[in-house]
Amino acid sequence: MAAVRTTCPYCGVGCGVLASHAKGQTTIEGDKAHPANYGRLCSKGSALGETTGPEERLLYPTIDGERVHWDVALDAVADQFGAVIREYGPDAVAFYVSGQILTEDYYVANKLMKGAFGSANIDTNSRLCMASSVVGHKRAFGTDTVPGTYEDLEEADLLVLVGSNLAWCHPVLYQRIAAAKKARPEMKVVVIDPRRTATCDIADLHLAVAPDGDTALFNQLLVHLADSGHLKHDWLAFHTAGFADALTMARADKGDTGLSYAHTAEFLNLFAAHGKTVTVYSQGVNQSVGGTDKVNAILNCHLATGRIGKPGMGPFSITGQPNAMGGREVGGLANQLAAHMDFAAEDVDRVARFWGMDTIASKPGLKAVDMFEAVGDGRIKAIWIMGTNPAVSLPNADGVAKALADCPFVVVSDVVENTDTLAFADVVLPALGWGEKDGTVTNSERRISRQRPFMPAPGEAKADWWQMAQVARRMGYAGFDYENPSQIFAEHAQFSAFENNGARDFDIGAWAHASADAYDAMEPFRWPARADGTAQERFFGEGAFYKPGGKAQLVAVSSPPSRVVENEFPLTLNTGRIRDHWHTMTRTGRAPRLSAHMGEPYCEIHPVDAARLGVDDADLVTITSPYGEIIVRALLSAKQAQGSVFVPMHWTSAFAAKGRVDVLVPPVTDPFSGQPASKNVGVKVTAYRPTTYGFAVMRDRPDLSALPYWALSRCEGGWRTEFACEGPVPALVPDEASLSVTTADGHRRAAWFDGEALLGAVFTAPSPVAVARAWAVEQLSRAHSLTARHLLVAGRPPAHAPDKGAIVCSCNGVGINQIAASIHAGAGTVDAVGSACNAGTNCGSCRAEINEFLEQMGAQHGQASAIAAD
Repeated sequence: MAAVRTTCPYCGVGCGVLASHAKGQTTIEGDKAHPANYGRLCSKGSALGETTGPEERLLYPTIDGERVHWDVALDAVADQFGAVIREYGPDAVAFYVSGQILTEDYYVANKLMKGAFGSANIDTNSRLCMASSVVGHKRAFGTDTVPGTYEDLEEADLLVLVGSNLAWCHPVLYQRIAAAKKARPEMKVVVIDPRRTATCDIADLHLAVAPDGDTALFNQLLVHLADSGHLKHDWLAFHTAGFADALTMARADKGDTGLSYAHTAEFLNLFAAHGKTVTVYSQGVNQSVGGTDKVNAILNCHLATGRIGKPGMGPFSITGQPNAMGGREVGGLANQLAAHMDFAAEDVDRVARFWGMDTIASKPGLKAVDMFEAVGDGRIKAIWIMGTNPAVSLPNADGVAKALADCPFVVVSDVVENTDTLAFADVVLPALGWGEKDGTVTNSERRISRQRPFMPAPGEAKADWWQMAQVARRMGYAGFDYENPSQIFAEHAQFSAFENNGARDFDIGAWAHASADAYDAMEPFRWPARADGTAQERFFGEGAFYKPGGKAQLVAVSSPPSRVVENEFPLTLNTGRIRDHWHTMTRTGRAPRLSAHMGEPYCEIHPVDAARLGVDDADLVTITSPYGEIIVRALLSAKQAQGSVFVPMHWTSAFAAKGRVDVLVPPVTDPFSGQPASKNVGVKVTAYRPTTYGFAVMRDRPDLSALPYWALSRCEGGWRTEFACEGPVPALVPDEASLSVTTADGHRRAAWFDGEALLGAVFTAPSPVAVARAWAVEQLSRAHSLTARHLLVAGRPPAHAPDKGAIVCSCNGVGINQIAASIHAGAGTVDAVGSACNAGTNCGSCRAEINEFLEQMGAQHGQASAIAAD
């Protein structure tokens, strides 16, 4: 079949994808015509074809675990929600939705909850990633507007990346920036992040700021700009308000940045000297008790210098999810109404008249953390969760799980059957996944793109918008007679232009009367797209803000109080994403190559802290907070600041015994945005000392429930697992194992076969197991003669079959030993390594690691040469 133009379902970059599906196989390429990526894809996007199979899909509705007809399931949802509303009022029900659903789904959800039910108790997992930016934008600009474009990041003379590991979290955008810097070496890049991340590979300056030290740093910058004569006074006078108060507060801010005077001065002078400056910020800014104030501290510096809305300059909030922006456009957050309206009386009246509903919600609803607290204490008695996994991703995750367990009625619409949240569902509704969905998403630069289906719906799976519209009809609500997503998008477009006349930034009225054929053929476009044909690449270059008098507001902000470090919890936990996985792994966990780089949850810790705790590299550690504990692998790294640890957010109960990091995070939020603070959590780290460690590869997924520690991931041909326990390993090795070797020092190796096919191999030892893991995984896909099987239990390849080593390049399956061999053979640059062994030649996300390895080997070579010379 011909390739279908669609959009990647991962981060907010919004890359175009060419996808085709035939004979059970999905082929993926980057769309060279899409203006977000011009054909580039990251490792996750490149592996999308491996995530579209039928394994573990939800295929039919169930009630209490029993398969039912769609009519029965929908009637149950309508009856239960209706009964709760009648007895307890509309605020006793809630929706919790996702930046993974499409704009059309979001629109119907918002209309049903806020318009028909009359409650604003609809929130989204986007609350966890960009709510602070939304509030910061609205406080400064009067509306939630990202002023600039991706081209600005390439045109800037100074790019400041704050709390944003673009190299791993938004790799395609990072590669655009890296290419721009290579073409224009005078371009400067500053990275502000407590960790030295892969993004620092292109940085001229890395500022290892203290946790929550960002506000103080940008307040210092505002003072420096004022004192060094770099303000734009005419601009301030004509287009802004509040500067004097903001500067006074900035001068008074005594917050600790944790930075040296020299490093701070270098940054302040760079910012002052480069007019074409773009500041990109992400979760490191937003996920804080002072997240909104951090955003405004950044915006203040751009507003004070007029660096906004022009090529190569401006603040830029980059979203974490593919449709976080689309959700904002239709009012997906509990404190918004659709079409960038709020709960002001005139907006409520306008929404009610457009929808023809006199039950419209008139006040904000409960934000995510508050919503699940209300589920837990009984105020919310029915909740519908769509396309997200709050039992893993929300703070105090164990508390969220308990709340769902106690809730009288839980509905979950999802794609796969193995999420932690699904365990608490009374009604399960199978939803369409990527490749089956039909609708639109909006990326971080306000560009709307189509997600088009290229696969048939599996089983009885249905679109989220269809599910909600069916429930609405059963409950007797008018206005939900949609037959296809183009009708929903047209209504959404009409709403954006309704009584607008330039009063609101979001306006796609040009699409208000578009036909289904025009919708199907839609090319990516950046809003606004007004009915009169006028377009706007950037906002606010000439002022015209959406505040009274058209003036932007500089907001007086100060640093949040420092977290009190308790003796019992002396270390600071920072959570976040890694390169090859996404959210709670319901998609990426299905692609073997995406687990090859990092196959288990880990704790990145500085060697000095590790030594003090008696922890060696690859040891297991227990991390504890007042809310829970996890067990993860220790990864020693000098890139991690002393006193802090980093743990990824992705692992769930489907992939690890105790890897859900958000069980540690308290339900503490920013007071303005309601966004949880996930970057500055007090924890304790202790060594976990099992008596037996193990590694296994198996054709079928093993049952590991009896083990206190395990981490499981897909690999080519089956599954790989790391595990540990006290005493002997229970029931992992079958009695019919063909080979079994136990050594005097407590090492045991066993393997079993079906003919020449390896069914499983288990390696155990009293310390972390020394096995050539990438080689062991490959054995699942190879034939094993009787005479050669003894090589397998050795745990390493024979001399004639060298081990590729731990995988560094997931796209091309290149291991560290292959990269080292290329360097030994003379490859002295990242590009030369790529030419020699293909590493880093696809998405480029691993280039920073390759460069680091080049530097390490160069240093080792220099040391060896010096010793030889002596």
